Amino acid sequence: MKSFDLRQFRVITLEDVENAVKAGAKELLVQPRAILTPSAKDACTAKGIQIKGGCCDSCATTGGGGCVSCSGASSSAPSATEWDKILNSPEAEKIKAEIVDVGRKLWMRQYVDGNGGNISYRIADNAVICTPTLTSKADLRAQDMCLVDLDGKQLAGSAARTSEILLHLEIYKAVPEAKACVHCHPAHATAYAITGRVPITCVIPEYEVFVGKVALSPYETPGTKKFAETVIPFVKNHNTVLLANHGIICWADTVTHAEWFVEVTDTYCWTLMLANQLGSPITHISPMHNEDLLKIKKTLGLPDARHDMKECQLCDLPEFPGSIAVVPGVVSGGPAASASGGASSSDVEAIVKSVTDAVMAAFSGKS
Repeated sequence: MKSFDLRQFRVITLEDVENAVKAGAKELLVQPRAILTPSAKDACTAKGIQIKGGCCDSCATTGGGGCVSCSGASSSAPSATEWDKILNSPEAEKIKAEIVDVGRKLWMRQYVDGNGGNISYRIADNAVICTPTLTSKADLRAQDMCLVDLDGKQLAGSAARTSEILLHLEIYKAVPEAKACVHCHPAHATAYAITGRVPITCVIPEYEVFVGKVALSPYETPGTKKFAETVIPFVKNHNTVLLANHGIICWADTVTHAEWFVEVTDTYCWTLMLANQLGSPITHISPMHNEDLLKIKKTLGLPDARHDMKECQLCDLPEFPGSIAVVPGVVSGGPAASASGGASSSDVEAIVKSVTDAVMAAFSGKS
C-alpha cells in the first residue's frame, strides 16, 4: 500500500489529503498527536485513505483528532503553543478571513448592530474558531479570532471569546455535520421570534430547499448554558432556529453557507410581510410540488423535519385566512400547539361564529 508521509505536520488539512491522492497514496502517515481538520477527514473517508498514527488505535481510526479525549492520554493534549499553531495554521487563516468577510456582510445587511452576533467554525474535533466578544462584526480582524474547545474553554487567541459560544458548541456536539454557525439579529426573522410564531411554508422554492420549516426555541438568558441547550431538540432536523425574543442561529458546512441561510430566512420573512400588505391571499406551492423540492433538499444533504412526513403534512397552512405565520410545530391537518398559545381550529371557528353573530345582531337592531 503506497504511503504519504505527513509526520512533519501538526495539523493535516484538506490540501494535504488532496496532495496524497494526486500521488496515488492509500495511506497517510501522521505524527502521534496530529489533528485532521473536518474537511481532511471527510476527504480521507471519501477516497478510502487510511490513517496511520495517533496516540492509540482509536486515534488511528479517527485521524488523530481524538487524542485530547483519549482515556489516560491527557498528557497528549496539545500545549498552549500547539493550540496557537493550530489557530494560525494555513487552513485556519483561510477560515478567519472568511469569518471577517461574513461579519462585514452581516453588518452591511443590518443583521447585527453594536457588538451583536457571533460566528464560529469547527476546525478540529475539539477546537472551534470563533469571533471575539464586544466587537462589531464590521470591525473584525483575523488576528482577533479565538480558539475554544467544546466546553467553551479558550485555548488560544489574545481577545476574549464571544460570550455566546456555548450556543454554537451545543450544535456542534449534537450535529456532526455542522462545521459552521452564524448567530445574528435580522429584523424580519426576529420579528417572528418575538411574536412566538414561525413563517408559513410552501410559498417560495428557494426557501423550501435551503431552509424550509424553521423551529422556535424557548427563551433563556443569552450566554448561559440553559440558553445554549434550548436549541438541542431542533438542530438535527433544522439548519435554522429562531431564538425566542432574541434572533436567529444557522448552521452549515461552511461559514459562508450558514450566512446564506440567514439571508434566505430573513428575506423570506420580509417577503411574506410585504405580500401580506397587498391584501390578497398568499398562494401556496402544492404538496405534490413541494415534495419535489424536498427530494432536491435531501439530495443536497440538507436537514428538514418533513423528510419522513406524508404529502398531506408537508405544508404549514395559516390558522387564519391570509395569515403569514403559524404556531411552531403545527402542520397541515394537525392540532395547534396549545402550549405555545395557539388556538385550535374549533376555537377559531367558535370565535368567528361569535363575532359574526354579534355583527349580524347589530345590523338587525337587536343589540
